[in-house]
Amino acid sequence: MSSIFSKIINGEIDSYKIAEDDKHIAFLDAMPLVKGHTLVVPKKETDLIFDMEAEDYKDLWAFTQDIAKQIKKAIPCKRVGIAVVGLEVPHAHIHLVPLNSIEDLNFKNVRLIFSADEYKEIQQSIINA
Repeated sequence: MSSIFSKIINGEIDSYKIAEDDKHIAFLDAMPLVKGHTLVVPKKETDLIFDMEAEDYKDLWAFTQDIAKQIKKAIPCKRVGIAVVGLEVPHAHIHLVPLNSIEDLNFKNVRLIFSADEYKEIQQSIINA
């Protein structure tokens, strides 16, 4: 079954893409916890991250590391946190969240909403980092 992430990967749903290669895509979370909250997704649809083939799993984390470094350069924060939850979308993905406190990674927090121009500004700052 096609997930919302598959629809983003296939261009059926717009996103604020940060980076893409033949196996992965990174884009801004549509309802972020904080400015710069990014999702990193393998293009191959797999529900559980630990069900990925070992080589694909390693490649995903290498791609994620590069994106996290870009976020750290672009968004003022102490560090970039990582969360793999997997409950909200049945497609493996990694949350990269700029952190200034542990509360920034609390998924019970009210999600932020930005204008299209603000999303584009955040997107460009990460791409340019």
